[in-house]
Amino acid sequence: MLLVPALAAALLAAATPALAHEFTLGALVIDHPWARPNLPNRPAAAYVEITNGGETADRLLAASSPAFETVELHTMEMADGVMKMMRVEAVELPAGATVALAPGRHHMMLFGAAGNFRPGDSFPMTLSFEAAGEIEVEVKVEMKPSSEMHGGGHRSDDGGHGTKH
Repeated sequence: MLLVPALAAALLAAATPALAHEFTLGALVIDHPWARPNLPNRPAAAYVEITNGGETADRLLAASSPAFETVELHTMEMADGVMKMMRVEAVELPAGATVALAPGRHHMMLFGAAGNFRPGDSFPMTLSFEAAGEIEVEVKVEMKPSSEMHGGGHRSDDGGHGTKH
């Protein structure tokens, strides 16, 4: 009878790395880079949560991917009662803080897709930080982030990504 609990524990331990999707660069932890499926000839957006566990601030300066012609850092702001998307030069990462690039907030706009990405696909992306340097991460294509499916705090709206800018 001990075989069933042992087997369940072994399966759970084997499944845990598949659920983990974080990358570390110095004091930065880049947690769960993801993007929704893209539509033909339309920009897409990518999201991630970055924790700066260090004692000094850093900044996300740029992102790039061979899967897209251009990646830009953007933010969403309310102006005159209308939510507007604007390009930003950097995303500030204060020391000891977690910054969410999430729908309706800071995010990475993806232009000129090399193909159509569907749930279950992934693509590489290089994130460039002012102090920490560069790291390549794997962006998973999902309908919603797995942390949201498990009760996490990510919002599920698209933050106006269907609008022109």
